[in-house]
Amino acid sequence: MLDRFLDKSLLGYTSLGYRWRPHSTIDADLTGTAAVVTGATSGLGKYTATALAHLGASVWIVGRDRDRTQQAARAIAEQTGNDAVHVEVADLSLMSDVRALAGRLQTPIHILVNNAGVLLPTRSETTEGIETTFATNLLGQFLLTNLLVPKLASSAPARIVNVSSGGMYAQRILVKDLQNVRGTYDGAKAYARTKRGQVILTEMWAEALAPRGIVVHAMHPGWADTPGVSTSLPRFYKLTKPLLRSPAQGADTIVWLCAADEAARCTGKFWHDRTPRPTHRFARTRETAEEREALWSELCRYSGWSGTLESLAENE
Repeated sequence: MLDRFLDKSLLGYTSLGYRWRPHSTIDADLTGTAAVVTGATSGLGKYTATALAHLGASVWIVGRDRDRTQQAARAIAEQTGNDAVHVEVADLSLMSDVRALAGRLQTPIHILVNNAGVLLPTRSETTEGIETTFATNLLGQFLLTNLLVPKLASSAPARIVNVSSGGMYAQRILVKDLQNVRGTYDGAKAYARTKRGQVILTEMWAEALAPRGIVVHAMHPGWADTPGVSTSLPRFYKLTKPLLRSPAQGADTIVWLCAADEAARCTGKFWHDRTPRPTHRFARTRETAEEREALWSELCRYSGWSGTLESLAENE
């Protein structure tokens, strides 16, 4: 009863919502498991990488800045006593970097956490001519995941966790304006649309990859006190700071989806506080089957990836 109230209330996004819901200790043994975590130099990504290393996993942390990524890796190794924390430097808004990263990751991969993301106040484009929010949050994730599917499948059972946002509830995917060129640019809306796209891809990947032993889930962390929130949404941060979740609380469901047995018994769900949630609150945000197919085609076109869902489902 309390959970249902919180799920329909913004209180459920806060630290109070986290405290009022039960969260048992995650005691899985991930020794022998290899995990890749993007956007892992701070906030939710860093905490997720730390928690997975603490559980015994070998962790590859991905960041844009070499010095920050190396510092994060050293801190995680020291905190957990796990020396198997590896550094990968890549700008996931650049498809050339994504391809190079996928080529360097030669180890078997059991867990992929797609956490890297940006929320920008003004529209900008990458050096490859792609709008930055779209490129970072959706296009790069699409390409990296597809390129790593063979490594995940060879390590099955494997898991993919896509870190979305509750903000996606307010937006629908705009397939004809993925680069946000129409009208006045709104950074929060552009961000939320990419997060909607992540949830759509989660469901598409889940169906295609289930026969290959790969579970795919999306989640939203609630309102967490992270550097990304404080810099990208300063007014929101100032107003809500007393109620924001800690990075550990925000990342709890990410870690649970990576490690818990229960999370491997289903696929294609959207989670918050370890419970599957609806993917739509409003009819106006629902996409059609044709829009899903068009989204996949556009992501292939922009990323240069020529595969299909059917090809991902096939054993290679």
